[in-house]
Amino acid sequence: MEYRYATEADAPAMAELFAANHRDALTERQRAEQGFVQGRFDAGVLRAMARAGELLVADDRGRVAGLLALSVAADLADPPPPVAGLLRAQDTLEWDGHPLAEARWLLYGPVVVDAEYRGRGVARALFTMAVAAASERADAVVAFIEAGNAPSWKVHVDGFGMTPLGDYVADGRTYSAVAAPTT
Repeated sequence: MEYRYATEADAPAMAELFAANHRDALTERQRAEQGFVQGRFDAGVLRAMARAGELLVADDRGRVAGLLALSVAADLADPPPPVAGLLRAQDTLEWDGHPLAEARWLLYGPVVVDAEYRGRGVARALFTMAVAAASERADAVVAFIEAGNAPSWKVHVDGFGMTPLGDYVADGRTYSAVAAPTT
């Protein structure tokens, strides 16, 4: 498995992987068992993100086995509700004894791993790469997990040791902000 920055050529495969694991494409049972991603990430959006160096991929001999976005939340032109809510809440969320707003941080996620590759360390390798990639630009990587997305909590908080920062509500849904240091 090769872990690398995505290229524009990866966009169709990334869009397909994202769409197959989108909250709205899964049943309630599937969401509870495997987790989900949200947001609007079609091939055009993913191509632009790849061009900007904001996507990491797990590449299994030309097949995209997983992807992870790493971006500056404040730079998003039209942030989706969960990101906008996180930006509004950063004065009340605490990281390392200070409001998150005072920290240098990058938005971690979405992250998605193809069903055939789950349980094989792909998400952990992408997480490790993201933390290393963010280390020169940020003190922390920050993600949000929608209430009820227990699989994501299990991976990121229980598995990777990300620290819960607090909860916030956006567009009628509750999210937990979690973070990991880049050092």
